[in-house]
Amino acid sequence: MNSSEWQKSSFSEAASNCVEVRGHEGVIELRESDEGDVVVRTTRPNFAAFLQGAKSGEFDHLITNA
Repeated sequence: MNSSEWQKSSFSEAASNCVEVRGHEGVIELRESDEGDVVVRTTRPNFAAFLQGAKSGEFDHLITNA
């Protein structure tokens, strides 16, 4: 990802708030679509490791009703 355009997941509903991501100036940036002034920045390797964990289900417990 080398675009300064914000991208959201295709799994997000069109009218819903979501997390957006972009590659910008050599880092990965994330933000809430409804809180655009709050941006979290991380390195590409850290983001890749996070995505790998998300794909393997490491964080699924955070989205289930307990």
